[in-house]
Amino acid sequence: MSIFSKIKSAIFGEKGPLGSGHFGTPKPEAAPAPAPQTTAPQTTAPQTTAAQPAPTPAPAPTPQAAPAQSVDVEAVLSGIASKKGSDLNWRTSIVDLMKLLDLDSSLANRKELATELGYTGEKDGSAEMNIWLQKAVMRELEKNGGTVPATLKD
Repeated sequence: MSIFSKIKSAIFGEKGPLGSGHFGTPKPEAAPAPAPQTTAPQTTAPQTTAAQPAPTPAPAPTPQAAPAQSVDVEAVLSGIASKKGSDLNWRTSIVDLMKLLDLDSSLANRKELATELGYTGEKDGSAEMNIWLQKAVMRELEKNGGTVPATLKD
């Protein structure tokens, strides 16, 4: 699993924003409603002739996708920090963000994350790389269904 996928799973839960709660707790799934019976069962088969083609069944309706539910990334992360009693500076530090989510924040993992997200500078653990990573992670979380305030992306 990629480093970003681990970050996303830690915030959105295993199934992502559509299928889980903010802390990975699955939302209850509604059972599909049984199809209503619209006609009585037919006792005799319809008769067809060469001049009259057999009736074609109507296509089954396609199920509509549920509207996407957005995850408030800042609220989730604040909640995790509060629950842990953490004073990590996850809003500006990629290292602290990864620590908050119980992920390995080593330089090797940050280099891997930088490669995943398309960082083109030196992958040397510099402040420049780390600042870029923090903002890139927040932008990617937003692209994947999260609501992220501008202050965390820019």
